Amino acid sequence: MQTDREELSPKAKARRAPHTPGVYLMKDAAGLVVYVGKAKDLKKRLASYFVPRQRLTPKVAAMMDTVADMEWHEVRSETEALLLEGKLIKRWRPRWNILFRDDKQFPQVRVDLADPLPKFRIVRARTTDACRYFGPFPHQQAVRRTLNEMRKKFGILLADSAPLAQPDGTWKLYDDARAEIQKHANVVTTEEYATRVTAACEFLEGKVESWSEQVEADMRKAAEARDYEKAASLRDLLDALKRTTEKSRRFLRDNPLPRRDEASALTSLAAALGLERPPATAECFDISHISGTLAVASMVRFVDGQADKSGYRRFKIKTFVGNDDFRSMQEVVGRRYTRLHEEHRAFPELVIIDGGLGQVHAALAAFKEHELAPPPLIGLAKREETIVFPDGRELKLPRHDVGLALLMRIRDEAHRFANDFNADLRSRKLRESLLDEMPGLGPKRKDALLAHFGSIQKLRKATAEEIAEVAGLSDKLAGEVKAYLDARG
Repeated sequence: MQTDREELSPKAKARRAPHTPGVYLMKDAAGLVVYVGKAKDLKKRLASYFVPRQRLTPKVAAMMDTVADMEWHEVRSETEALLLEGKLIKRWRPRWNILFRDDKQFPQVRVDLADPLPKFRIVRARTTDACRYFGPFPHQQAVRRTLNEMRKKFGILLADSAPLAQPDGTWKLYDDARAEIQKHANVVTTEEYATRVTAACEFLEGKVESWSEQVEADMRKAAEARDYEKAASLRDLLDALKRTTEKSRRFLRDNPLPRRDEASALTSLAAALGLERPPATAECFDISHISGTLAVASMVRFVDGQADKSGYRRFKIKTFVGNDDFRSMQEVVGRRYTRLHEEHRAFPELVIIDGGLGQVHAALAAFKEHELAPPPLIGLAKREETIVFPDGRELKLPRHDVGLALLMRIRDEAHRFANDFNADLRSRKLRESLLDEMPGLGPKRKDALLAHFGSIQKLRKATAEEIAEVAGLSDKLAGEVKAYLDARG
């Protein structure tokens, strides 16, 4: 990170940037981050912003009119820059990143759930919250083929259909049902059609998740091949895809048409897993890390099929440093259930692990290590949403199965919670690295400052006199710390 002590203009700071990979942040006069970017050469990339205005695109020129300050963070590789850029964009949602990304509008599928007979149609932009959206997808033709397949598979209406109301209150969906929906009844009530829409939405959600996995795999291949521009484009698409899917799931929970019956979902899940009774309490674990650093874990708790956020827990990995999901899983599962055992609190009726057989065995090893009897324990492998049992058995439930839908919702919530924690720690580490760059302030004094004030934000608000109260800091050094932090906003 830059270490200039005097006030410098953004252009002057850009001249001092190193020829290394990194991530840079543009800020406005109020200190708000307005843009986050990555570079394989920070000096060259930042210099490209300070050229005659006519050489900039209109949007970049407009953005630079708002930029009053900048900072950068060096990283070890272009791959790490790509990952850190994505994390910081998700964390701060900078205005200009959003405006640039919104130029790339991929086709989505919209379901008009507010209509008596909801239709499935392809759109480019999200225009109303009264509908449910799926996507975005990369190719419109692939989406059209999928919708045509769904029309026959589920007996649904597409955008060009014109159903006719019948005198008895039912609806005739198509003139020629044999060509359009084949085996399905062509005259239906709104309630019967609503059941079809629910099944079709769950099928399409599976299509979206399958596409999401493919995009993520393509992104990693592009990064490994050092095609970082393509990797960044795919990362933006993946982010849009996940955000749209999450919005869709929230709508699904809140909208009365496709609402899942949690009781029936739990009953279905118990039958599929061979449990004695529906699991009233379930806890799910997920591991998150960036390039093997800042490894963290999350645990979410569901009661009667609903999120119990007061029971959520976050864990920093304490026993080792590095990239080992199995060791991480064994550590956090062991910490969670030894504590419950020591406090004489009941274990959940189902433990869910985000991952395959390796992660499941790691979780099981934690119970054995601490001589605890494990509750029913399964893994949910994202690839094909396969349920994995400790003895190696696998179970693939239909995509429209309500029990599987509940499992996926619990797993996705654990994943979101872990990633949010990871982003929080990364952002905190970047902010606290300010002290690493201050001349004359060693690691012991830095640790003493952070231990005394609790965070860099509280330290910024402290007076020089308050800083001087920290053991080991003279009045002079306290004044220098105060001046140093003030100079960096």
